[in-house]
Amino acid sequence: MFLDDYHSRPDSRFCITAEQASRFAKRVAGDFNPIHNPDARRFCVPGDLLFALVLARFGLSQRMTFRFLSMVGAGVPLSFDEDDDGRIRVRDDGGKCYLEVERGGDVTHDEAVVEAFTRCYVAFSGKNFPHYLKPLMEDSGVMFNPKRPLVIYDSMGFSLERLDGIAPGLELADASLKVIGKRADALLEFRIVAAGEEVGTGSKKLVVSGLCDYDAGVMDGVVEEFYRLKAAHEAEA
Repeated sequence: MFLDDYHSRPDSRFCITAEQASRFAKRVAGDFNPIHNPDARRFCVPGDLLFALVLARFGLSQRMTFRFLSMVGAGVPLSFDEDDDGRIRVRDDGGKCYLEVERGGDVTHDEAVVEAFTRCYVAFSGKNFPHYLKPLMEDSGVMFNPKRPLVIYDSMGFSLERLDGIAPGLELADASLKVIGKRADALLEFRIVAAGEEVGTGSKKLVVSGLCDYDAGVMDGVVEEFYRLKAAHEAEA
């Protein structure tokens, strides 16, 4: 399974090291958010890795909604369980819930279909910054604190018309940013396409914290650093 390099299962639980999480963010998602660096003070496991593990364990459903309730630190043993109410929950040994998933419709466990959908969504999701967030922040005249950029995954959901062997791609349909004091909610809406045909839709919500006035020069430096890190990682790979 393509996720084997990004987690371990010493027992019935899942465990993700900081190094595994960081590799997933960079290799699979193309996400160079410093919060996923192993030495980050506020390190957290990428929400997209939890998303991917849920699909690998429970399959891909036609309709799914993911709510990210808290950030996962390095090396936290996690259980992925379907509760009596039909919801999937990711918890630690103390019962703290990090992710809650609702689903409906048909389900496929075809590994090729699940992996293809996972990869296309994660690649889309990894483009949060700078591709989607930078123009939104610029238009709104705000930006995150460049010294402590904090962009948190809040929720995502999608609906598929069919599951029969689709090889999908995701396209941004619309994007908006709602500023609320020192934070903002970013909504990214997307189309799911296969063979030139729309086969589904979805959306993703992000929370951007620690807002300040937009500074084009500073933001250009942040973007330049993003691409420097990306180029360095690709050279190493």
